[in-house]
Amino acid sequence: MPAKSKAQQKAAGAALSAKRGETAKKDLKGASKSMVESMSEKQLEELAETKQEGLPEKKG
Repeated sequence: MPAKSKAQQKAAGAALSAKRGETAKKDLKGASKSMVESMSEKQLEELAETKQEGLPEKKG
């Protein structure tokens, strides 16, 4: 599933980094904090790899 906004894509990238152990989970904020707990690495990869071109900054 592709990301619906740039903010969602960025949050997924941060959560993916934490899930892989590249960054500390304690450093996460907002949506990425809940994403790392509730989503699989594969789901996060799908969101994070979405191209930002043409996406709105925020959904809504």
